This record gives sequence, structure tokens and C-alpha cells, in this order.
Amino acid sequence: MKILAIDTSNVAMGVALVEDDIIKGEIVTNIKKDHSVRLMPAIQSLLKDCGVSPHELGLIVVARGPGSYTGVRIGTTIAKTLAWALNIPIVGVSSLEALAANGRYFSGVISPFFDARRGQIYTGLYRYDGGQLECIEDDRIVLADEWARKLQERQERVLFIGSDIPLYKETFQQQLGDFAQFAPPSLQLPRPGELALLGKNKEKADVHTFVPNYVRLAEAEAKWLAKQKGENKDGDGNSISLNDLK
Repeated sequence: MKILAIDTSNVAMGVALVEDDIIKGEIVTNIKKDHSVRLMPAIQSLLKDCGVSPHELGLIVVARGPGSYTGVRIGTTIAKTLAWALNIPIVGVSSLEALAANGRYFSGVISPFFDARRGQIYTGLYRYDGGQLECIEDDRIVLADEWARKLQERQERVLFIGSDIPLYKETFQQQLGDFAQFAPPSLQLPRPGELALLGKNKEKADVHTFVPNYVRLAEAEAKWLAKQKGENKDGDGNSISLNDLK
């Protein structure tokens, strides 16, 4: 089966074609340019170089977040559109799980992470057991220093993976000391080939009901909801419900 993997959930953009567990091709860029403009040309170029027609694809695997709200939305929207147009299944994989796959040969726990601004990170905790990647702490958004304290309690080696390591390396080192290990630059970006391999055995999703995992609301949505909540109060600050209109 030919699998197309798509990841636009963060600054790095990646697409890959995998067939029978063999990565036929990958395109990965790590530049701050509009994924919405560059993704389809990258997919077209990849398929052309590999000599594969879109109608030969059997599965779409997409990084479903967390990460950049706009980036996650772009990738999942195009993945859903392709899956619907080609009448093939779609599978969503955690963007953090895909990044954690780079720690395959690390003997401790793996903490992939992305910067979420204001001292916060998107992260989770993973471990390889018998060659299989397992999630041992669910994906979340958390203050970096709070996460470091939580990991310090485990008293075991932690491999931090991500291109935002320079932003938080000092925080992790202060809390964890020698328990903190950091992936080299060559392993700091998620690989879409790994994304495809992770997704091939996961449960298929319904293309019409498939949704991204933002972990938190986008800032614009959060402000809108806060505004609506404020407007649904009377002059004394008491909440108003539909029952009050009866």
C-alpha cells in the first residue's frame, strides 16, 4: 500500500511517500514560509519524482496537532480533501508522537516539545518498549518549568527533542541536571516518513468527522469565547441562560 504523509503542524513542513514500509521519498523544509502555498506543490513534486499517481495512494496520514493552529489546520484540511477526493482512508497521528519517533534508540523516556509561547510548551512523554513507541503521559500544554519539575520527580534520563531546544535548554538543565539529554540538530525535526509508518497500523478515521487536536483553543477563538461569556451576563455580572427568558 502506498501512503502519503503530511505534516504542516509547526514551522517545519514535511511530506513523504511510503510503500510497504519503505520510504520512497521525503521532502522536509524548515523555513518560515506559508505552508498553504507550498504544500500542494511539494506533494505534486514528491509524487512525480516517485512516479506515483494520486489514484495509486491507499492511505493519507496527517499530523493532527498539537502545534501551530494555522499549520495544523492547513495540513488536516488538505489531507481530508485528498482522502475524500480519492475515496481513501485518513489517519491522524499526534505531531508530538511523530517527533518522539526520532528517539528510537534512546533508553530513557522521550519528551518531544514545541514552543507554545509565554513560557509554555506542547509536550507529552513517550518511551520505546520492544521496538514500539508508547505514550506514557498524554499530550498537553504546560509551563516549561512545571514540566521540568514533574520530570525531575521521575529520576530517570529524559531525551528532549525539538527545534525549540535553545529556548528551554537552561530551564530543563537547571531542574534535571544530568538527567536532561538533548537531541542533536539532525534529530530535532519531525520526519514525515516516520509519521507514515506510525499511522499505517492506527485506526482509520471517518473523513467527514476527523478533527485536529489543537490541545487548546486558538488565541482568537479563546478571546471570542471570553467576549461571548462576558456578554451573556446581566448588569450585575450574573450569568444569563435561556431559562431566564422563559
